Amino acid sequence: MVNRHAKWFAALRAPVGAFSATLLVVVLGLAVLAPILWHDNAFAIDTDAIGQGPSAAHWLGTDDLGRDILFRVLVATRLSVLLALLATVIGVVTGLVLGTLPSLLPRPAARLVTSAVNIAVAFPGLLLVLFFSVIFGVGTHGAVLAVGFALAPAFARLAQTLSASVAGQDFVSAARISGVGRIRLLVRHILPNIGEPLVVNATIGAGACLLAFSGLSFLGIGVQAPEYDWGRLLGEGLNGIYVNPAAALAPGVAVVVAGLAFNLVGETVAGVIGVRTGSRRLAPRPVTPAREDVVEDRDDAVLVVENLQVAFPRPAGWTVPVRGVSFTVRAGEAIGVVGESGSGKSLTGLAVSRLVEAPAVVTADRLEFAGKPLLTTSERDLRGLLGTSLAMVFQDPMTSFNPTRRIGRQLAEVAEQHQGLPRAKAFERAVDRLRAVRIPAAERRAKQYPHEFSGGMRQRAMIGMGLMGDPRLIIADEPTTALDVTVQRQLLRLLAQTRSERNTAIILISHDIAVVSQTCERMLVMYAGRVVEDLPSAGRPRHPYTRALLAATLDLDTDRDAPLAVIPGRPPEPDRVPSGCAFADRCPAVTDRCRLEDPVLERVEPGHRVACWHPAPLSLPAKETVTAGGAE
Repeated sequence: MVNRHAKWFAALRAPVGAFSATLLVVVLGLAVLAPILWHDNAFAIDTDAIGQGPSAAHWLGTDDLGRDILFRVLVATRLSVLLALLATVIGVVTGLVLGTLPSLLPRPAARLVTSAVNIAVAFPGLLLVLFFSVIFGVGTHGAVLAVGFALAPAFARLAQTLSASVAGQDFVSAARISGVGRIRLLVRHILPNIGEPLVVNATIGAGACLLAFSGLSFLGIGVQAPEYDWGRLLGEGLNGIYVNPAAALAPGVAVVVAGLAFNLVGETVAGVIGVRTGSRRLAPRPVTPAREDVVEDRDDAVLVVENLQVAFPRPAGWTVPVRGVSFTVRAGEAIGVVGESGSGKSLTGLAVSRLVEAPAVVTADRLEFAGKPLLTTSERDLRGLLGTSLAMVFQDPMTSFNPTRRIGRQLAEVAEQHQGLPRAKAFERAVDRLRAVRIPAAERRAKQYPHEFSGGMRQRAMIGMGLMGDPRLIIADEPTTALDVTVQRQLLRLLAQTRSERNTAIILISHDIAVVSQTCERMLVMYAGRVVEDLPSAGRPRHPYTRALLAATLDLDTDRDAPLAVIPGRPPEPDRVPSGCAFADRCPAVTDRCRLEDPVLERVEPGHRVACWHPAPLSLPAKETVTAGGAE
């Protein structure tokens, strides 16, 4: 806050900032005081001074009725500014509604609204003003509506773009996982984070509305007699411009000065806040290679995933970055998902959490959480279940929280939404959850903003948000990334403690096989969108890719004189996966069969599945087990 205040002070001390603020204060001051001070002077008729030029008695001359032009220009400030601001409010509100509706409506209706806005934006603003003037009629009310609705399309496009950029943030996904409804999500999490650029553009838009409204009055379709604004005075003064040029120049200068005041203030605000002005239809099911063997049913299964696929449309067909993933998570079980970047780990977690949105398409032969089918049950019916029984810990702790709201209020929202607790009780529970995840001075910290927390504290607070309900499953997506080893160990211990105390299942997504081996009892190794090996953490890896990951892991026994082990080559792009085994080009044991046929994930021993035509033998040295690879 101190830094923000310093920025405002510096901006107001700058020549442009000081000039714009002074100019705006003068314009608004005249709008308030001029009708009170000089109303009678503006309407006083002097028959002895009709149509005269500037004089000592009338500094800017008089009109065709002998009224003082200077006083009329000053008094017209209130109506001119008031109508411009009213039109701006109409345009901003209408644009905000049109810009945010696509996030609330079903996809076909959202596309219709977006298309209508795009068509309207394609037309020049002045043409839209004239078009709406014909619809709403001549006069003050019609002109206000015309100018306001002409401003709405551009503002709607801006609001839509900003909303889309914020909607992809982790804290919005976290709120959705917590069961927050669409309207509440929009009001509480999206709009506060796009408010500043909207205010900047609204300020600049006020200047444009002032100019447009004055133009309508100048043409005779705006303010009508006996009322008058700057545009009407300009039209009247134009008739005698060769006799008394000041009669036309004065209202024109007033329009320019007031518009300049609004625009300069908008630019000053932009400089301070750092803003530059300016039911879904399912696609055909993607065709994938032979699917993995069906996972076995378990009575205590929390999550059952069978042949999960995530596809994204592209001009030439479909890109399938997750291809037939199958696994089961039991109550109290900890499963690690490992693999290189781009292997589909995080996307699998998002799909399971129902956070993958159109145009992506999620399909599965079976996708159940706590006995509920996730793909066929409506969002409303699942909101309460997912909000209280599924917790998501995202990779970036800074983007996992709404930066405009206090930590405690964000945690309390879950209890208010799903447990019906009053505001005070929900906040008390939030403080209690922060204590449970070892946040020091929890009551004071609950009143702070996310930027006042360290990275490790934000991650712990994210876990605390998940514990606001009674989670049966926690999906932790790279929760230890960018944290020092001490904080990493604290977080892993906290997850283990939560699991033991609440019998909560955990899916830990990581690229670090050592972290997973220390925390989880089972491991899923993913490559190119598929699970290539499902094995116990203490088991002996048999897939060449798992063994290569293990060899690249450093521990205290690693020979520092030997070159670091690496996996040659790169994983295939999601839209260029070969027809055979995706790992074939990087595998030291590749054969012709590997390049022609994609292996199926098959059981090689109890609790161990491998998708490989040439798995390593069971006589692997003990030091090459997964647990041995990760130093404990």
